[in-house]
Amino acid sequence: MIEGKEYIKIVKSFYSFLELEFGFNKVNEIINGNAFYDVEYKNKEKLVSISYENIEDHLEVIVFKLFNGAVPDYDDKSKTLHLSELNKLLVKKIDKKQINLNAQYFSKYNAKDNLERKLLKAAKELRLCLKYFNQI
Repeated sequence: MIEGKEYIKIVKSFYSFLELEFGFNKVNEIINGNAFYDVEYKNKEKLVSISYENIEDHLEVIVFKLFNGAVPDYDDKSKTLHLSELNKLLVKKIDKKQINLNAQYFSKYNAKDNLERKLLKAAKELRLCLKYFNQI
């Protein structure tokens, strides 16, 4: 199990590309006891949620397409895009060169445990998906 403050620190590090490259701002940090943590980043068109259920060991990265700045209903599958679904939609559009450049970008990070490996893997996938997001 990980403490909430440590989770947020790791997310800020691994997902710094959201602010640096894609114009997102960190808008929310939630620590619900030791059970649930969430860090949210937002820009004009999207909100990214990186949440973790500590007891279940479940990481979820979701990109919400905003409508007039508002977050859509969670059940609206056309505007609530889980990272796994984004990967399926974009896997054929991403070439090997981009994959290698992305891996090179993340080579500066070192995952110490299973959760950090999950967070880093999701960060790599998200960065690539955001580069091609307008093609879906």
